[in-house]
Amino acid sequence: MNKDKQQDIELEILYRISQAMAHQHDVAALLNEVLDILETEMGMIRGTLTLNRPDSDLFVIEASRGLTTEEQKRGQYKLGEGITGRVAKTMKSILIPDIQKDPRFLDRTKARKGARVAFLCVPIIHQRKAIGALSIDRPIQDESVLKHDLQFLALVSDIIAEAVAGIREQISERESIMAENQRLRQQLGDQYHPSSIVGNCSSMRTVYEHIAQVADSMATVLIRGESGTGKELIAHAIHFASSRKNNAFVAVNCAALPEQLIESELFGHEKGSFTGAAQQRKGRFEIANGGTLMLDEIGDITTAVQVRLLRVLQERTFERVGGNAPIKTNVRVIAATSKDLEKAMQEGRFREDLFYRLNVFPIHLPPLRERRSDIMLLADHFLQKYNEIYNKQIKRISTPAINMMMSYHWPGNVRELENCIERAVLTSTDGVAHGYSMPPSLQTSEQTHTEMVPEQGANLTQMVETYEREIIIDTLKKHRGCAAAAARHLNTTQRIINYKIHNLKIDPHSYRQNT
Repeated sequence: MNKDKQQDIELEILYRISQAMAHQHDVAALLNEVLDILETEMGMIRGTLTLNRPDSDLFVIEASRGLTTEEQKRGQYKLGEGITGRVAKTMKSILIPDIQKDPRFLDRTKARKGARVAFLCVPIIHQRKAIGALSIDRPIQDESVLKHDLQFLALVSDIIAEAVAGIREQISERESIMAENQRLRQQLGDQYHPSSIVGNCSSMRTVYEHIAQVADSMATVLIRGESGTGKELIAHAIHFASSRKNNAFVAVNCAALPEQLIESELFGHEKGSFTGAAQQRKGRFEIANGGTLMLDEIGDITTAVQVRLLRVLQERTFERVGGNAPIKTNVRVIAATSKDLEKAMQEGRFREDLFYRLNVFPIHLPPLRERRSDIMLLADHFLQKYNEIYNKQIKRISTPAINMMMSYHWPGNVRELENCIERAVLTSTDGVAHGYSMPPSLQTSEQTHTEMVPEQGANLTQMVETYEREIIIDTLKKHRGCAAAAARHLNTTQRIINYKIHNLKIDPHSYRQNT
């Protein structure tokens, strides 16, 4: 073969291998395509591509031509073993003009059976480390020709090395992402499992029973409760207790969406369907397909959207805004509201047929003022949460702070309690969540022992008295109710301490058994 034709063949091989690299994202498929190209263009008798097992010194034939399945399975080499193992260890090519005359050739695959062929083997090197070897059998011919082929195969192996390393890196990243997703999904599942929800009062135990009853069904759930009671938390718990837990959970706050955008947000839109619709966009029903869609504040949607939502619940199909192609959806809908839907129906603002579609399985969340026994459980839970977030060591909540929380009426429910504890953790400097770190509304409730907070809020005198009361109580606790020791600790006189104890209605005897 003349030199120009040989060069054309080699360029064609390199071009086709480069094309294979561009569209193949699987190692085995890429290696097989490379061997197909070499078999067609170079006229090889046999060929193998051997790769190392990650984090191992074992090299295994991953693709071959001219070998049976059984012969390929036998092609395993330890580092330094046989020609292939030696090439991998030394990272240097080896040419054997006649395998019958070289004792180094093991014929591990038992494919040659006395055949007289030349054997060419080049290392596949990535970042100064052998990750495999490329070998071919050629008819015995002039050694100068074989040496030229060996040099060309070394060039091919460089291309293979980059491709294999790239695919392996992609696979590793994908597996890492999948593992992280699984870890986060498991973490979410644990976080939102009903057993992780804080609360042990009878009304919350009823909620847990309802979650267990409805979770693994397709029934639409309507969660009702005041703002801040944890409706989204319950929706998450239902999702992660269901067979849909490995699919998407999508939450939409209907009250936060402008009227003109809510249809597009829920159902998506086609390109050009309205001003600003520069491209097609999926809605939440499509994104949540196979999973759970939570429609929070469902009582705030317009009657036009109510009609479309009713159709989705009835027929499980919808169209994007500006489109006419029906799209099927397999979504479990959980709706939530703090509104009086019955009143809205009477006033014509909410459709009765939609209400009954949503109200298949109602769950009522009690306000925090009806869960007095859960207040300290929740407070301790949030104390631990914000200790971790802010790297603090707040070990307890002071007695005055507890009294404040227990006597307050919590219009903002659990969310307000969480905010109060976060504030107390942030402002504490001595390992205690104090009452004077609470908002003025709570300080007023503790001082007056009433659930009602004056509209004007706490005044300066009340706040100072609350602050003094808490300091004196904490000091009496430390000194087992001894007023004299408390006075010394606070660098004041016993007469002043006794006056404050009397004026602030503190009973020092109740702390004499405390440590």
